[in-house]
Amino acid sequence: MLMINSPAELEACRKDILSKRDPKKPCITLCSGSACHATGSEKVARAIELEVKNHGLDVEVDIRRTGCHGFCEKGPIVVIYPEGICYLKVQPEDVCEIISHTFKEKKIVERLLYCDPNTGEKATFEHDIPFYKNQERLVLGLNRKIDPKSFEDYMAVGGYQALSKALFEMTPEEVIGEVKGANLRGRGGAGFPSGLKWEMARNAPGDVKYVIVNCDEGDPGAYMDRSLMEGNPFAVLEGLMIGAYAIGAREGYVYVRQEYPLAVSNLAEAMKQATRHGLLGKNILGSGFDFTVKVHCGAGAFICGEETSLLMSLEGKAGEPNPRPPFPATKGLWGKPTNINNVETWANIPLVINKGAAAFSALGTEVSKGTKIFSLVGKVNNTGLVEVPMGIPLRDIIYKIGGGVPGGKKFKAVQTGGPSGGCIPEALLDIKVDFEELTKAGAMMGSGGMIVMDEDTCMVDISRYFLEFLSDESCGKCTPCREGIRRMLRILTDMTTGKGKEGDLELLEELAETTKGASLCALGKGSPNPVLSTMHYFREEYEAHIVHKRCPSLSCKELINYVIDPEKCKACGSCFRQCPAEAIHGGKKMIHEVIQEKCTKCGTCLEACPARFGAVKKISGEPVPAPLSEAQRTMA
Repeated sequence: MLMINSPAELEACRKDILSKRDPKKPCITLCSGSACHATGSEKVARAIELEVKNHGLDVEVDIRRTGCHGFCEKGPIVVIYPEGICYLKVQPEDVCEIISHTFKEKKIVERLLYCDPNTGEKATFEHDIPFYKNQERLVLGLNRKIDPKSFEDYMAVGGYQALSKALFEMTPEEVIGEVKGANLRGRGGAGFPSGLKWEMARNAPGDVKYVIVNCDEGDPGAYMDRSLMEGNPFAVLEGLMIGAYAIGAREGYVYVRQEYPLAVSNLAEAMKQATRHGLLGKNILGSGFDFTVKVHCGAGAFICGEETSLLMSLEGKAGEPNPRPPFPATKGLWGKPTNINNVETWANIPLVINKGAAAFSALGTEVSKGTKIFSLVGKVNNTGLVEVPMGIPLRDIIYKIGGGVPGGKKFKAVQTGGPSGGCIPEALLDIKVDFEELTKAGAMMGSGGMIVMDEDTCMVDISRYFLEFLSDESCGKCTPCREGIRRMLRILTDMTTGKGKEGDLELLEELAETTKGASLCALGKGSPNPVLSTMHYFREEYEAHIVHKRCPSLSCKELINYVIDPEKCKACGSCFRQCPAEAIHGGKKMIHEVIQEKCTKCGTCLEACPARFGAVKKISGEPVPAPLSEAQRTMA
């Protein structure tokens, strides 16, 4: 069946697809998202196809290239269904053993299993891995089950049921009422109630209206929207169509950054297949509802994630924010009512319609419903994408899912909400993760970036890093943002290079509050958050940089020195041989010494010194030992 012209034909098509699939048939799924692709999943896929064919299993075993599974640092990831056997960091040379052991001999390849970094325990099945079993993957879950380029795969897991229900069983007002009842809040950062936003667009006067998917994801370390668009573009499109029907739009746009080629490619294929089957275009499912979508690739400007800047870019103008009101819901693209939601918000819509508002809102807190996807990165054992219920304690994300801080280091802070977010200290790890609680702590939900920091992180330098990013990405339209960020960045740079002075903290606070209150858009208003939160929770670090010219975390390059302890040096020559600046003075049976004038503070000597000696160390704010005399340097 090519064209699907009614709900009955849609269900007949689904039943036909399912009738040809045996749920007990072995299926090898391989994560083919960007992260796994970068670590060689394409080569693994070819090796699997060849090995399955060589063993004569090509009829008995299905092979499916799926979207991102979330456990990105462990890729490429292979999961074998129906058992759910999960192999991590699979390479082409492992494939022969997987096929021969797992399929032929029914044995497990132990070395490819997950091994807990804290306990050493191994997990054979996907659902037993702590990273997965402590999540609630309602939106992200289909990524690991379907080929993002397969219309049949999406139909097999219930695709387009929500669209059919909305078009034939609900009025536009009822659809909006369901979204309002679910209290689905925008996942792009602001957390504005989606149903209310839709209602404003529907009630706005005018026959021409637009709906837009915001996939301009620019936060450092964040890739939730990219992975959803790569792994399940059909769900995003279905959500967009339901929204268009509810609002009264006949045309939509997907604004995606040019740096996401796989997302663009998979989205284009999903649109092509949906159009071929009559689920995009004219008279969808025979309902009389017409809808078309266009893809617009942005140039990667961070500011274009802000909705008014996105609209300017979509119109072919410079991506700069505009004052609100008027809001896009009443006057947006080309002056027409426009609704903009991010990828994750749209992907939630089919869930809301299928499950119903009551069931959807049963998960989460009183004011923040459903789940939220975070990119958990930084100093944490298990990095990747995590989807958790709203209201989960922050500690559970970092320790139960993330596996804690690696290397026995001490947790210091976690930054949530992207470069404009705040840093939360260990004392607040038990707060519930929702829009209000994070804001109270001086951070924010944002689009879902979550960066974990350990004891080696300098909070002054991390603030400087985020302001440097925001300074580069500021469009420069409004003075408070343009000049305020630059001035704060200059003060922080002085602090991290030993040039901080009395009065800097007070000036920094004044600049932060002014920038926050007077900037035009969320970039400027949020830019002081890293500064204000770190000054509040880690003020002693700021004071150490200013008063003592000392970095307590030993990470600010200009404030540290590398020295060699003469009592511990064994003259092994490791540091001498590997120093790229030739800043080590030493020789056979001679205690080695760092020549401070030549040292570039790269840290190679510290890494090179054998752990059993521990002769090289970093110091900050301490006097550098006087050079040794020849007699002192000569070992007995």
